[in-house]
Amino acid sequence: MIERIHDTSDIVISGHRGYKSAYPENTLLAFKEALELGVDMLEFDLRFSKDRVIMVIHDETVDRTTNGSGLVSDYSLAELKQLDAGGWFGKPFEGLRIPTFEELCELLQPYPEVLLNVEVKSGSQAKEVADAAVAMLSEYGLLPRCVFTCFDADVLAHFHDVHQVRTQGFPGEVMSNFIPGDEGTYSKMWAVAFHMAGMTPKAVEEFRSRGLQVWCYCPDNEQQVHYALGCGVTVMTCNDPVPAMALRRRIHSI
Repeated sequence: MIERIHDTSDIVISGHRGYKSAYPENTLLAFKEALELGVDMLEFDLRFSKDRVIMVIHDETVDRTTNGSGLVSDYSLAELKQLDAGGWFGKPFEGLRIPTFEELCELLQPYPEVLLNVEVKSGSQAKEVADAAVAMLSEYGLLPRCVFTCFDADVLAHFHDVHQVRTQGFPGEVMSNFIPGDEGTYSKMWAVAFHMAGMTPKAVEEFRSRGLQVWCYCPDNEQQVHYALGCGVTVMTCNDPVPAMALRRRIHSI
C-alpha cells in the first residue's frame, strides 16, 4: 500500500508527531486528532525506556514535553507513565501521558489506509529500538504501511540491510555517519526529506534523478505548501496539516 506515494498526481500529507500545532506532540490525542482530520500518514518518534519498552517521544530528555526532567532512558515505563505530557502545551491538556508504541499500534487498528513514517531516534540503543519496532509492526500487520527514518546513516543502513524495509533519509550534510559514493548512504534510501529552509527545485530534481522519492517538512502555511508543490515533492510532513489539505481539496475541485 506504500506504493500510493509513487502517484505524483497526488500529494501525501503527513502529520508531524501527530497534529503538532494544535495538540501536545506525540500523544495519543495528537495522533487521534490527525487521523480524524484525515491525514494520509503519521510521523512519530521512538526510543527505549529504562526497561526497554518502546516509547513515543521525540527528545532524549523528558524536560521539554513533560513536567519531569532527565533522560527518557533513565525512567522505567511505570515512571514515565506518571509524568504529565500535556500540561506544558496548555492547561486543557493536563494529564496526557507519553504513549507506548504498542498503544499507538492499537490506536491505528481502525485506520487501515494510514501510512506510517517511523523515526527511530539516534543513540546507542537505536538499532535495538529499530529491531523491536519492526517486530511489533510486523505483529500488528502494520509493516507494509511503513517507511523508516533516522538521522544516523548507520541506523538507516541497518533498516535497509537487515530488515529490507523502505527508508527515508536526509541530505548527507545533516546526517551522522553518512557515507558518500554510489554504494554509500544514498543507495540505502527509498526517499529523502528536506527541511523547507534547505529545499530548492534544483535539489529536488537532483534527488529525483537518483530515483528517490523527495519529501519535505514542515510546510505549515499556504505559501510554504505552494512552494513545496512547485519544487515537486511527493510527501509533505506538516505540523499543521490544514493548509496542505485545504489546498489539495481546491486543486482537486478544479
